[in-house]
Formats: sequence, structure tokens, C-alpha cells
Amino acid sequence: QVQLVESGGGLVQAGGSLRLSCAASGRMFDVYKMAWFRQAPGKDREFVASITQSGDSTDYADSVKGRFTISRDSAKSTVDLQMNSLKPEDTAIYYCAVFSYGMRNYGYWGQGTQVTVSS
Repeated sequence: QVQLVESGGGLVQAGGSLRLSCAASGRMFDVYKMAWFRQAPGKDREFVASITQSGDSTDYADSVKGRFTISRDSAKSTVDLQMNSLKPEDTAIYYCAVFSYGMRNYGYWGQGTQVTVSS
């Protein structure tokens, strides 16, 4: 099992910044990569960004490229998402997730943290 706890959400004006953090614990040796997803009201959950446990590879959704940066601190088992130039359409619940070698999918999820961007 891998446990995930997100923090850092909140309310911000358009153009502002927020930093989300995800603390992971448990079977960290089973982690291949960690990611952030988001779900806006009435919409499906969508991929935002991911980073491998080694930190050598990152991936971003087109909608956030150039504005969001994912990073990880392997010593602290945390993954952060720096979000700049926020837009109202970034409003959503943001979830941290783990892709494990064992499950071969995103099988572990945090409880989510709300991000609201006002216009």
C-alpha cells in the first residue's frame, strides 16, 4: 500500500500562483511514477502532470505546459506541483496519484485538494 496526502490548495485570483504538495508513504519501492490529476465539476478526471520516481522524466497536459511544473523530493517522498499564471478553467479538485510497478496503473490516490481560481 501507498498512502498519499495532498496539501496546498486554496482560492487565488486569475494570474496568481499556488503550490500543491503530495506526501507519500508506504511501499515506496513499488512506485514507478507519481502524478497529478484534476477533476472539475461535471467533467471527467484528467491528467495534469507526472514525474518518474527517478526524476528523469516528466510529462504535462498541453493545457498546463509552460505554466505548471512538477518536481519531487525523493528524500522526503514528496511531489509538488507549482502552478503559475492560473486561469479560471484550472479550477478543480486536484488529486495526487501513484503508478506502481505492481499494479501497472494509477492504483493509489490521495483524497484531493480544492483549487479555485477566480476571474
